[in-house]
Amino acid sequence: MHIVIVNRWPRFFDGTRWDNELTRYEEFIDHDANQVSYVVDGPGAEGVLADPAKIACQVRVEDVNDVAALGAAVLEITERVGPVDELIALSEFTLEIAAKVREDLGIPGPTRTEVAVYRDKVRMKQVLDESGIRVPRFDSCVSAEQVRAFAASCGYPLILKPVAAAASIGVRRVDNAAELDAALATLDLGDYEIEEFIAGQIYHVDGFVDDDSRITFQATSRYINDCLSFTHGAPLGSVLMSPSPRRTLIEEFSQQIVTALGLRRLPFHLEVFITPAGDPVFLEIGGRVGGAEVPHLIYRVFGVNLYEMFLRVLSGGPVPPVPDLIDSSGGWLIMPKSAEQAERVLRVASMRDQVPIVWRELLPEPGQVLAPGGAYDALHRGRFILLHEDEHVVEAGIRKIIENFDFEAESL
Repeated sequence: MHIVIVNRWPRFFDGTRWDNELTRYEEFIDHDANQVSYVVDGPGAEGVLADPAKIACQVRVEDVNDVAALGAAVLEITERVGPVDELIALSEFTLEIAAKVREDLGIPGPTRTEVAVYRDKVRMKQVLDESGIRVPRFDSCVSAEQVRAFAASCGYPLILKPVAAAASIGVRRVDNAAELDAALATLDLGDYEIEEFIAGQIYHVDGFVDDDSRITFQATSRYINDCLSFTHGAPLGSVLMSPSPRRTLIEEFSQQIVTALGLRRLPFHLEVFITPAGDPVFLEIGGRVGGAEVPHLIYRVFGVNLYEMFLRVLSGGPVPPVPDLIDSSGGWLIMPKSAEQAERVLRVASMRDQVPIVWRELLPEPGQVLAPGGAYDALHRGRFILLHEDEHVVEAGIRKIIENFDFEAESL
């Protein structure tokens, strides 16, 4: 096979950061049995660690998420090496772009229509709603008049959400007509949907589905706070759930969802509400490995590397078996940096002495400047992974970090 990998992620070797350490292309794809080429941008070039002699071709572009640049790079590789059998893009933000390039260049693999059920937040809910699975009431933001009509029929609060974003980027909660009018004055409605606000606890399920849409592995976690609150400065974390009727309910619901969407041979990151009445409601799903510390925690607790499973499948192998699972727990926490302004770190204290179940801890150094914003894998004020077999001990550890985190910075 001629495999082209699109990579926008660096790898780190300073002994502190663990981001992307599980995306070991050089290990999970046989570079001797296959021709393997790469398209990278600046950070992505740092994440390609295969022996250069075993790389068929590597093309660097300014931004792999520029569809024209990516298409031109893949075309160049095709001309230099030969037809492409598989175009691999693991990043959430590159899935649709890679699908467009496949269609334009006649490369096998998921099309934009197939990708839409796990990228387009309107399309996924349409499919599930038609299958009888409960989703929030929703509508595309075709016009301001249509959005106001939806608000009048549904009531407040409401959620305005980009159709194809991730990590709650661009998501807004509006609590009244004045806030809705203010949002409509600034948003590109063609990129948005509007949906009913669902009250309840939010959970995430991370797993893998086989050729028959059967879930071969899934880990269910309960969020501490939520992703939207994180964008406004609140800490974000989650705890792996122990066996319980609620976990079973969520696991069964997740199987219904992936079956209805027809997901096959790929990882998924699913988010679900449980209402105060105990009913599951779909939130959204991604056909990719979960972000933040999720894959690292799953690998440490269960020995399952979701990136490895996906890469081995994409390079022509069967769906790998998972090890015998022992129920345990663990969790993660991110203490976010400022979303509005850069800050210079003055003081930050380790939490290991106060919370001994911390397995990994990533803290900035005094004097280091933290740029504003950034996704979950950015260098924040603090990132933590905790391990313990009891989910309640893990949650207590997370909350102790939140309550006692010692950090000081000056705004720049």
